[in-house]
Amino acid sequence: MNIAPETVVVFHYSLRNEEGEELESSRGADPTAYLHGANNIIPGLETAMTGKSAGDIFSATVAAEQAYGLHNPEKVQRVPVKHLLFKGKLRPGMVVQLNTSDGRIPVTVTKAGRHSADIDTNHPLAGQSLTFDIEIVDVRAATAEELSHGHAHGPGGHHH
Repeated sequence: MNIAPETVVVFHYSLRNEEGEELESSRGADPTAYLHGANNIIPGLETAMTGKSAGDIFSATVAAEQAYGLHNPEKVQRVPVKHLLFKGKLRPGMVVQLNTSDGRIPVTVTKAGRHSADIDTNHPLAGQSLTFDIEIVDVRAATAEELSHGHAHGPGGHHH
């Protein structure tokens, strides 16, 4: 079965940045599962997966625009430290949680002061071209429940 809309794809991956440094890997853990065509993974990776099948091993380099987007300077702002959740001393480069009206979101501290901090709410990988080394473990038809929920269920997918 080839990867197409309404299929569940189970895969292992390693993620490298432009310098070739490994940022993440699913190897040594459960593979990841997603519902193809439901915007569950970044657009460029979903495009690279289309038409592949179980057993395929390949690399895909995804431009920033098709990954986590370009870095938006308007997403850098100053906030009171009391709105941030962190342990220890607040330092530039730390990823901390920001309390918002929509819940907590991860942000990167760019400058830390005593009462306020400059934070970047862009995704930490925004503005970067990324390379994924993929091994497709399984491809199957999505269940009616998965289609109605808009994501894969079971190991590597979403659990309710």
